[in-house]
Amino acid sequence: MDKIPVNDTGIYALARLVDDAQKERRDPSHSDIEFQINKSMLSDGDPNKEGPPVGKAKRVRCVLTWGIENRPESAEYFAAGLISAVKACGGFRESSPNYVGKDEITNLAEALKYLGISLASDGSLVPLALEGLSGKSLTKVLEIYVERAKKGIEDAALVVGTSKDLMEAVAAHVLQELWAHYPTTVNFPTLLGQAFTALGLSTPADKRETGEHPRKNLERKMYDLACAINRLRNKQATGHGRPWLPDLSNDEARASIEFIGTISERMLNELKKKRA
Repeated sequence: MDKIPVNDTGIYALARLVDDAQKERRDPSHSDIEFQINKSMLSDGDPNKEGPPVGKAKRVRCVLTWGIENRPESAEYFAAGLISAVKACGGFRESSPNYVGKDEITNLAEALKYLGISLASDGSLVPLALEGLSGKSLTKVLEIYVERAKKGIEDAALVVGTSKDLMEAVAAHVLQELWAHYPTTVNFPTLLGQAFTALGLSTPADKRETGEHPRKNLERKMYDLACAINRLRNKQATGHGRPWLPDLSNDEARASIEFIGTISERMLNELKKKRA
């Protein structure tokens, strides 16, 4: 996401991400923050532009406060850019010397939740509701889920705010983009099969042909694997908590999530080729 909503609570939480006044210095630096300020065209609200310099936290608060009053959209770009800069410096990774702290991340996540944004522990940002998104905007959001799924992050198995499996969401998106509609009452294998067909990918329903490329068999196996993973889903889940059958081990769940990411990524890549 290149911009996120900002309010007074969010401003305070964002400023805490860079507040190193009581600790050893950590990145992002003042120079990094200034880059984001200039990029977002908020230099007029930068207290360090004129007068004695202030600390990072106060600088961020001043810029965002000025921004929401004078250039609200620019403030949203700056907020997202700041989080991206903190993430790039390792601010969301506990082993990093630039780690901002668990409380700081939790506080920001809570502030953003009420603005319709989900902040994951690794710094990823996604909207809580996807209903209003379509086209390339929805593709980009789904790609965020895909990247997190490929890392085995459990909450990436379900689209945030729904009980919809990530592969199901991607399949529906593919059909909406390529066929202008998708069925809402069919089961997962049928939905996925239609998406594979729309993308030109093979499923077990496609007969093997002499001399066909080996990738066709790979595509069939990916379809079978996707359906097998879907059967491991806890169908009573509501989108909150663990989305897997109770007897599935953590290692099995992690492998399943990573496969979800890989299969979903392949589908989105094929979709982008179709659009090109």
